[in-house]
Amino acid sequence: MANSNLVIVESPAKAKTIKKYLGSGFEVVASMGHIRDLPKSKMGVDIEHHFEPKYVDIKGKEDLIKSLKKAAQASDAVYLATDPDREGEAISWHLAHLLNLNPADTNRITFNEITKTGVKAGMAAPRAIDIDLVNAQQARRILDRVVGYKLSPFLWRKVRRGLSAGRVQSVAVRLIVDREDEIRAFKTEEYWTIDAKLSANGQRKMFPAKFYGKNKKIEIKNKEQADSILNELKGCRFVVGAVKTGVRKKSPAPPFTTSTMQQEASRKLGFQARRTMKAAQELYEGVEVEGYGAVGLITYMRTDSLRVSKEAQDDAAQYIEQRYGKKYLPDSPRVYKTKNNAQDAHEAIRPSMPSLTPEQVKSSLTGDQYKLYKLIWERFIASQMATALLDTVAADILANDYVFKASGFSVKFDGFTVLYEEGRDEEDEDNTALPPLKQGEELKERALEPNQHFTQPPARYTEASLIKALEENGIGRPSTYSPTITTILQRGYVEREAKSLKPTALGEVTTNLMKDHFKKIVDAEFTASMEKNLDLVETGEREWVSILDEFYGDFADTLATAEKEMEGTRVKVPDEETDVVCELCGRKMVIKTGRFGKFLACPGFPECKNTKKIVQETGGVCPLCNGRILSKKSKKGKVYFGCEHNPKCAFMTWDEPTKEFCPQCGSTLLKKGGKNGRIYCSKEGCGFEKPLPSKKDEQE
Repeated sequence: MANSNLVIVESPAKAKTIKKYLGSGFEVVASMGHIRDLPKSKMGVDIEHHFEPKYVDIKGKEDLIKSLKKAAQASDAVYLATDPDREGEAISWHLAHLLNLNPADTNRITFNEITKTGVKAGMAAPRAIDIDLVNAQQARRILDRVVGYKLSPFLWRKVRRGLSAGRVQSVAVRLIVDREDEIRAFKTEEYWTIDAKLSANGQRKMFPAKFYGKNKKIEIKNKEQADSILNELKGCRFVVGAVKTGVRKKSPAPPFTTSTMQQEASRKLGFQARRTMKAAQELYEGVEVEGYGAVGLITYMRTDSLRVSKEAQDDAAQYIEQRYGKKYLPDSPRVYKTKNNAQDAHEAIRPSMPSLTPEQVKSSLTGDQYKLYKLIWERFIASQMATALLDTVAADILANDYVFKASGFSVKFDGFTVLYEEGRDEEDEDNTALPPLKQGEELKERALEPNQHFTQPPARYTEASLIKALEENGIGRPSTYSPTITTILQRGYVEREAKSLKPTALGEVTTNLMKDHFKKIVDAEFTASMEKNLDLVETGEREWVSILDEFYGDFADTLATAEKEMEGTRVKVPDEETDVVCELCGRKMVIKTGRFGKFLACPGFPECKNTKKIVQETGGVCPLCNGRILSKKSKKGKVYFGCEHNPKCAFMTWDEPTKEFCPQCGSTLLKKGGKNGRIYCSKEGCGFEKPLPSKKDEQE
């Protein structure tokens, strides 16, 4: 490789894409991620000597390291082109040490986007390795290692062998546990509403109006109060009172950050954070696109910045004008303000080539890649479009001495909503257009309905809402949200229940122990302040060893106190009792967790050693043998539904069984989701099917 330049990146896909743009004279190779780290078998940090880390080559990468050294020695110049963030900077620093490169030389290059323009710009601006970025990453890694290696053995002795503690993960679990405590403590209260359905000017079309009160809002607490008001409203005239019209402006959401991308992919695509980041990584590193070759389709996907380059704004404006017309452009390009604690090293997540539409690349992408690219592309283009305008109307409807309220809107100018609207964790109430209303006009009463309601406890966290809470509380950084959720699920502190995250008994016991003895570790404010300190290291305003010194002194004292206070004590994790009765001894079986997951066990162990697999019934009946249809998981973890008598009975389906039965043949009906979703009969040849109910119908 004489007279050549060596470029080292992290992944083969990224290497392939960059090689295309650099051409001859450059060799591009992959380090396959980290090549050095703290050892797995011991702490690897010398606390007594300024927290000096003892890095070792990662096991299994010996041959790769040899080949990298050989390639570097044979090259005229070596460029370190790992990802443009703290972790990427640290990987480049480790590579420099292994390859005997001077970290102060200008051998570090970064690419915010892996396109011809992005690669050219990166190669034109080589710099020295940013040691402040490296130290910020080292401080985080060492901090997490010290907490894990000091705290985990304590949990082994006091709760259960094999447990591990993480700094950010512990706070995430606490958020979920605290929410579960709120749900349990919530006291449901009854309340009633009175809803009128009215029509105007002899029209058949009805519109809703909600009971408000008199001079002020009346809270209806019970049926007796509702009935009393209804009696007063019997036979009364409904007359239009004050009518207020206006125009409401609706602005587009900013382009994605890592957090908002993960939230929106969860809401709109049903993706877990890990799945989102895998697809985003692939789109950033480059895919083979027909007519373009290997190209990185999005900018760097780990960011909390909202900054957008002028070139990207200009490209988006050109596309918007050509596709929708000039009126869909704002008066001036939109600029979004990044949060104070955000790292502004690179841009928001956007398509690297805004003119490249999702439909143009669809045939070249996997299903996940296409769905995520479409979401990122639409969000970005919409963020550069004109404001939507809504004509609003709000009317007071007078009935005797009471007031009903009606409101609605119609679209005056659709603006950015012609392309995209941001999803919501909670759906907005229906808000439709009202007919023209004039003050003093009498309306026709079509229905007057009392409705009983009960206040609801706060919802459990979903992945989307947990990521939002972590970001709002300043816990973790863009690169940590996905691995944090993955870790707390894998360690058994949290489990999924539908789309919700629910603490396990182990998670609750461990969190309560931590709250009692290690308040700072599970305190959101303390964890957020530590993140701010790491940010100060990154900007060169603080020295990383002093931050670790400050933390460790208090932590060591807290650990010693906890050891003393809990001497001879072990916390029992309560078993979850089920309704399944042990056929050997009559006790109610409990759920245990073993090396292969959860199973049912008799609580009478060791006298009774009965165990069973956990089966999840769906309420469906097998159309072949009348056995129970159970929810099962494939080897890859995908949920499917099969007969309890498998393998004797071969019935299986990916579609969810309902508790409804076919009106034609009596077999279980299955629900198929998606764009062409429907409910259909599970019996082959029956042919019965019907459309899926709307969300409104399901609620009713």
